[in-house]
Amino acid sequence: MTDVVELITQDHRRMEDLFRAMRSVEEDRAAALREFADLLIAHGEAEEAEVYPALRRYRKVDNEEVDHGEEEHTEGNKALAALLEVSEVGSEDWDEKLEELSEAITHHLDEEERTLLNHARELVADERRAELGEAFARERERLLKEGCGSLENVRKVIAASA
Repeated sequence: MTDVVELITQDHRRMEDLFRAMRSVEEDRAAALREFADLLIAHGEAEEAEVYPALRRYRKVDNEEVDHGEEEHTEGNKALAALLEVSEVGSEDWDEKLEELSEAITHHLDEEERTLLNHARELVADERRAELGEAFARERERLLKEGCGSLENVRKVIAASA
């Protein structure tokens, strides 16, 4: 399956699973955070490199929605950096920063699915969605292999978006 909408929503569901793991005392929360950080950065950067520019070219897709999606990526990345800076998993600070991250990301996932992804599903031909899916997956995998969720890289991504 290479439909870009399906690939993106699969990542969204995985992020939700990782939030549950990061909240659970029965899980390896630090490992869940590492996976989440890599996935969030790879996912967002691949969307901005491969998917968002293509959606901007469709007249019926509101460019303000695309811009807003990018702004929300930055907000989520800042919340991720704040959580990565917490030294003790499970501390009060951890819980607070995790909830801030969860709120930012959950809001973005919901909004993106209701707006941009629905528009993509309705307006972009199946073949083009498959092409975008391949490009998205390729870029996402490249970034994942680089360990893109390190605090140092997250800070670079935030700085580049300023």
